[in-house]
Amino acid sequence: MSGMQPLLHDLAIALRAPTVVLSGRDGQLRPAGTQGVLHGDLRVLGEAVVTVNGREAEPIGFAEPGADRGEFTGLLRGIGDPGPDPTVWLRRHRTAGPRGMHEELELASSASAPVRCAVELTLSADFAPIEEIKGGDSREALPPVLDGSGVLWKSGGLTSRVVAEGAEFSLQDGKVVARWTVDAPTRLHWSVSVTDEAPLFVPGAPVLATPEVRADDRRFAGFLNRSLADLTGLLLAEREHPDDVFAGAGAPWYLTLFGRDSLWAARLLLPVSVDLAAGTLRTLARSQGRKHDPATGEAPGKILHERRRADFKLRGMSLPAWYYGTVDATALWVCLLHDAWRWGLAEERVRELLPNLRAALTWITDLADTDGDGFAEYLDETGRGLANQGWKDSRDAVRFADGRRAEPPVALSEVQGYQHEAVVRAADLLTALGEPADGLTDWAADLRTRFREKFWVNGFPALALDGAKTPVDALTSNIGHLLGTGLVDEAESATIAGHLLGPDLAAGYGLRTMSSTMDGYAPLSYHCGSVWPHDTAIVVNALSRAGHGPAAARLGAQLLTAAEAFGYRMPELYAGFSADDSPIPLPYGASCRPQAWSAASAVVLLQTFLGLQVDAPAGTIKLSPPPSPVGAFEVRDLPVGNGTLSLSVTADGSIRDLVLPQGFRQVP
Repeated sequence: MSGMQPLLHDLAIALRAPTVVLSGRDGQLRPAGTQGVLHGDLRVLGEAVVTVNGREAEPIGFAEPGADRGEFTGLLRGIGDPGPDPTVWLRRHRTAGPRGMHEELELASSASAPVRCAVELTLSADFAPIEEIKGGDSREALPPVLDGSGVLWKSGGLTSRVVAEGAEFSLQDGKVVARWTVDAPTRLHWSVSVTDEAPLFVPGAPVLATPEVRADDRRFAGFLNRSLADLTGLLLAEREHPDDVFAGAGAPWYLTLFGRDSLWAARLLLPVSVDLAAGTLRTLARSQGRKHDPATGEAPGKILHERRRADFKLRGMSLPAWYYGTVDATALWVCLLHDAWRWGLAEERVRELLPNLRAALTWITDLADTDGDGFAEYLDETGRGLANQGWKDSRDAVRFADGRRAEPPVALSEVQGYQHEAVVRAADLLTALGEPADGLTDWAADLRTRFREKFWVNGFPALALDGAKTPVDALTSNIGHLLGTGLVDEAESATIAGHLLGPDLAAGYGLRTMSSTMDGYAPLSYHCGSVWPHDTAIVVNALSRAGHGPAAARLGAQLLTAAEAFGYRMPELYAGFSADDSPIPLPYGASCRPQAWSAASAVVLLQTFLGLQVDAPAGTIKLSPPPSPVGAFEVRDLPVGNGTLSLSVTADGSIRDLVLPQGFRQVP
């Protein structure tokens, strides 16, 4: 429907960033919704419909055997031998690549004689930008150019070209038809390739380790392996800096650099890659803010929110191609730098980023508090940017318990936790490197006092303070992000954990973004009742770090249940219905899939089930597995420092067959 965001949950998706292919589960790419081949935020092919003897195949199954692959099977009834059993069928073998897509059309036959088939492939392209697609709008197809060996479309600096081996091309009603006349069984090939004269990003080299995991519960390895494959498909790098790899946020809406998303993905993935953290840190450091600019949200020391090919305009919102409208990415950048150092990022690489660390700390301690109340807050000064600038960034995301929306400027609770952790971790890092860290621990102590005085209401931290400094008293998942940041003490952490694990938040498939007891709760709301896997994973990790390992494992097991229902390709979010409401988790129809930080939740489960903490500078590894929700399991070749870690864990959490990397020792 025009003007409405198209749904994605029932599409087949194959990708290798910066290309993503979306089709129906029958394999057809139709000129509707989000379907097509997208590259660099443009739809470079909007239609690819196959018919045989004038009819479409009747679909009987599809599979996504890899992040970049799709397999589709359909029956061609009425062709071949007479009788009730089909004797001819069509298989489409699709592979997405970083610069396009290739497809093999397999006409399979068990007929008694060769079957003459007229195969037609109808093609068109509109080069619609991603925000236009997301807005549910449509545009006319571009005129194609036939050049004898194929067809091409061109817009600006992008050209897409289709070739089809052995086919004859013709124009029909403004569309291109490639036609083969063949005898089945046979195989036909066609492909679309993209030439970009000035790409913003290029494919990122694989940087994620793939440890071998076996468990009594086979879902665990299935989720991990699928997630790592999807994450590799999302990797990007700047054209000028191809060695600095980061994770694009998600396909198709956010297949680009997002400060918060890319930072969280890299942080959650530290057990399988320090290189991803390094690339993400350096990429964002190069775009770190240098001046005050209300139009873009830039400020000295501030970390970028998102970077796109062009301005992003959608439903009255207009975000510049370089946009800094995020209140949390700067602190998360600092936290990632510290954590990457702990996991083994070389000291010289850390020292290269110390000027950026200093600039980020200045923003955190001096500039993030815009009204002098002692807390970091945000306010969109343009009226065209993001009204909410935490991770819950939809317009209605910040609500009181009675459902009222909070008025800006807004100081989010979890942002204060990120800021506290960033300053404390930065002090630790700087001190260890022999660098001055004057005043940082005092600043953090003062924030703890202020937070305890202003944010605690009704026995838990408020979601936020609104513009009038009134606590926004809704019970939400945000409070889980405070665990492990040092902003709350041990007793407060236990109180928060108790709220998080109640059935109103942890309802069977992960953590709801808002408690079902709140008036603003709705299970199909983007941020007020849905379940976001990365949000649950962050809280699982935080519970584990705060000493609540068994509770973390129980909550993590809910994610595993959800992952199975989605074929282990974890979406951006899904509906917040409880396990009592629905026997399976229900999709949020417009959700990205795959999404980097959602896929990274599988690695969080691995780390949590191991109770793993690494301090590479000290040469120590801590392992404290809780009772395992996946039964006995073993892990081989998990990267740590310059070596690997291998071990087995029994169902009761006991460690067996431990092999530590060279130079490391186990500590309690």
